[in-house]
Amino acid sequence: MLLTFCDFYDFEKTVNKPHFYARKKEEQGVATVYCFKGKCKDKKCAEICENDKIKLFKKIASNKKYRSEYGLFPLEGVRLVEDAAMENAEMSFVIASETASEKFPELLEKLEEKCGKIITVPDDLASSLAQTQGTQGIFAACKMPKSISADELVKERGKYAVLVQLQDPGNMGTIIRTADAMGVDGIIAVNCCDIYNPKTVRSTMGSLFRMKIANADEDEMFAALKSKGIETFASVIDSDALSLTECSFKNGAAVLIGNEGNGLSRETVSRCDKKLTIHMNGNVNSLNAATAASIIMWELTK
Repeated sequence: MLLTFCDFYDFEKTVNKPHFYARKKEEQGVATVYCFKGKCKDKKCAEICENDKIKLFKKIASNKKYRSEYGLFPLEGVRLVEDAAMENAEMSFVIASETASEKFPELLEKLEEKCGKIITVPDDLASSLAQTQGTQGIFAACKMPKSISADELVKERGKYAVLVQLQDPGNMGTIIRTADAMGVDGIIAVNCCDIYNPKTVRSTMGSLFRMKIANADEDEMFAALKSKGIETFASVIDSDALSLTECSFKNGAAVLIGNEGNGLSRETVSRCDKKLTIHMNGNVNSLNAATAASIIMWELTK
């Protein structure tokens, strides 16, 4: 039996481990063996490959399990994909609507140089991939960067935001963006929501590609900060806490910010060196987590 070869990748398995499978053409007596090398020379194979990539994009856009399994997260919209390219983020593939292909030829040409042939799809299919109104028909599957530990992230005299059990993707994304703008040295996420959730990614407005983020459990976080002599501050609503404006962060500091509903646990607060609070006027007694984090990071990096 004649074997013909072309370059195919079955994304249903894994994006990192090439494998082979055979498709038998009974009428022609030909078995076609597909393998992945990055480009599809056979037209039928190319169609199968593109369809699998579109299916894969839907999976990583909808489920953390698949993002973790394939090591990819979705980018949606011209601005975000363009930012990823500018920051040299590695993109596995790019999808563009027919209208986007006509509207952004220069951008897509640059993207093609970075990650291979652009998958062009009808406008209605592109609309089905979109989770927001402003995508303009461009999407990409971006490879997750190598993860770093809290110990690798923390440096002497550094300034860090520590997010503890934050669950809202929008808040997480806003804090990452603000940390980037304020010049914070890094973020440590302790049992937080997925930073590659599409809503988080969109909310960062590209800062995800620049901000250093370490995932850690509470013990790892405290150990890393203590080993570098970084003072820890618990952000609380307590009358006996230091006012934020009275705190000194000159020698480095890490401020812990709790989740949206319950803040920091008593056990976590007790492990910190000091407590701080944002004094508020009127009848306001609490702030949104992202708002509080923004105010704190402004003072932290002054």
